[in-house]
Amino acid sequence: MSTYTHLRRLLGGAACAVSICACTTAPVVKTPPMEELLSQASQASGSGQKEQAVTLWKQTAAAYPADKTPWIHIAQTRYDAGQYGDAIVSAQEALLRDPNDKLANSIIAISGLRLSTRALFDLSRQNNLSGSLRTESQDLAKLLRESLGETVLVPPPVAKDRGQAARDTSVRPPANNKKGGKATASDDSSANPFNALK
Repeated sequence: MSTYTHLRRLLGGAACAVSICACTTAPVVKTPPMEELLSQASQASGSGQKEQAVTLWKQTAAAYPADKTPWIHIAQTRYDAGQYGDAIVSAQEALLRDPNDKLANSIIAISGLRLSTRALFDLSRQNNLSGSLRTESQDLAKLLRESLGETVLVPPPVAKDRGQAARDTSVRPPANNKKGGKATASDDSSANPFNALK
């Protein structure tokens, strides 16, 4: 065997040994406990850094993919910000992990109604709410009122001060109409396009 062949085998063996050592000595990245990640996100949210909190909740969701908690927080944050489409998507992620979660179902229902309200308002403003679309919308509005036991389908968004928003993190169901009966002429129909469907 020539010296060159021997040297080549020796260098090949050394390279294999170095690569094996590198694989076994790679540092193991330990995932922080979920409670710690959620706490960091809640602190960010409480201090008004909502996007940083959402980022931390998404990291938590990636680290703990079977848990619904981060998705519930993201859905609630998006709902509070009026980002109803994003709120629905995040709430659906929570429902994939727990189909019976009441808060996620509430966020989806109310966010969907708010998006529908916007769309109906735009259609009525453009005078395009007519024919079968109007009839179908009226039937849907009636069904929703009966299901909810409410005379008002979509309550107006509640303006919150910064301190109250930090304390109040729950989705509220539609409030009962205190006057009872149908909406009065003093109700602002431009603010709620469902008024035209009563």
